[in-house]
Amino acid sequence: MGLKPIAILNKLQIKNSPFRGLGGMKYLIVGLGNIGPEYADTRHNIGFMILDELAKQESAQFFNMRLAYYTEVNYKARTLHLIKPTTYMNLSGKALNHWMKELKIPVENVLVLVDDIALPFGTLRLKPKGSAAGHNGLKHIEATLGHNDYARLRFGVSDNFPKGRQVDYVLDGFDKDELPELPALIDRSIEIIKSFVTIGAELTMTKYNR
Repeated sequence: MGLKPIAILNKLQIKNSPFRGLGGMKYLIVGLGNIGPEYADTRHNIGFMILDELAKQESAQFFNMRLAYYTEVNYKARTLHLIKPTTYMNLSGKALNHWMKELKIPVENVLVLVDDIALPFGTLRLKPKGSAAGHNGLKHIEATLGHNDYARLRFGVSDNFPKGRQVDYVLDGFDKDELPELPALIDRSIEIIKSFVTIGAELTMTKYNR
């Protein structure tokens, strides 16, 4: 307890550790989702899926640490601290708040990756702040922080569900006709993350929001 993540990993003597952040600007990238195989690859877990692909592209490995799976990658003299909360969606704010404090990262350097039923599938939209719009993960983050002034990348999953079936819909997998498009959308999400940490929210919105 109290040891910094890097110290913990050194103590465990993890071979070929991907943890190589050396100064520079620090960012916390939070992919929302639920742990457990029954939730893997569901719409609600798109935040996990994006971070899994980013880590894979950077040859980084997640480790089960306090309140989250954690890893970090370097990009253009910036350190991106990636977390996938292990609190389940409804308590996401707990993990975000802990790692913000642990790593001393200001809220303006936080980006949350979230599924959004209000946007059609294929739409990616970065917002510097905003309401939770009924999303339980965002609601808990807002309640924990006491405000909603944090950036989020909204990944459109559409709303093709009958009335009253929203929970079933977001906890289900993507449709067969959507699956072929997923890899390119995840790659574009990674581009947006990298843009956010280099040129900021406003310029990234201008470049990528449609």
